[in-house]
Amino acid sequence: MNPLCHLLALSAYVPDAVLTNEDLAKVVDTNEEWIVTRTGIKQRHKLADDENTSDLGLKAARKALAEADMEASELTHVIAATCTPDVLSPSVACIIAGQLGTGPVMAFDFGAACSGFIYGLSICRSLLAQQPDAKILFVCTEALTRRVNWADRSTCVLFGDAATACIVTGSSGNVMAGLEDVICQSDGTQRDLIVVGGGTSSRYAKGDPVDDDFFITMQGRETYKHAVRNMVHICEDVLARNGLTANDVSLLVPHQANMRIIEAVGSRLDMTGDRVFVNVDKYGNTSSASIPLAITEARAAGRIKTGDRLLVTAFGAGLTWGAALLRF
Repeated sequence: MNPLCHLLALSAYVPDAVLTNEDLAKVVDTNEEWIVTRTGIKQRHKLADDENTSDLGLKAARKALAEADMEASELTHVIAATCTPDVLSPSVACIIAGQLGTGPVMAFDFGAACSGFIYGLSICRSLLAQQPDAKILFVCTEALTRRVNWADRSTCVLFGDAATACIVTGSSGNVMAGLEDVICQSDGTQRDLIVVGGGTSSRYAKGDPVDDDFFITMQGRETYKHAVRNMVHICEDVLARNGLTANDVSLLVPHQANMRIIEAVGSRLDMTGDRVFVNVDKYGNTSSASIPLAITEARAAGRIKTGDRLLVTAFGAGLTWGAALLRF
């Protein structure tokens, strides 16, 4: 399948503040061994009090534009994957476009939680099919620490804040990678397994304290089973659809949710060890930013070379999941 959708640049931004497991042990009943054994996470990054989701995305976007040697005025679209927007409206994408000074572009957010990067690649490919000369700024940005319940040790240890941005075009000249294929799926009957609260179902009057429905909730055991099964199956589907096997893939970059899920998915796909990229220990689960953040680190570490094919896969609230093939 000839790629219509190309990544011209990909950049990441993480806040400076680091929250270690030792820091968390001071505020909730947990410890280093408990967290690492169950998740593989050793630290995560946390945005500053005066930062919001759009601020993280804006910094990543400026880095991506610089990497692409492109002016914001050249953009035709700005889209943002996030489940932690600054406000319900206006969209993070509109805020970022305004800060960049893009002019009157099409700008919108979409919510696919941790599957946001893969869903966004599919959206970009569709936009390029309609407008082949489009230049799309695609941002994945999350401030998950603003939605964790710091008294719930089962969830507060998992999440961190980060943003990524990529420039996506239909042109094949001087690009970083091409999208060979992408598949996205969902199952809304399992919507209660992972919930990021704070929307209109959380009904408060002025002055009311927030309740548990304001925060992230997760049914961990069931989530694990669905995540592993669906990510493995959709990876097998995208490989088979392109006449490929795992042997044709240079690197598996899965959503960095926790080490148990990463190891289980890799094992079932017969991709283990150096064929799987992992950075969950440093950042925790950064939702939609997870996979593109991992790709930027893998490139910087020399783990991705020209000609390499990446298999990326994610799973998130919705439930949503997806897989994509990227050729560098």
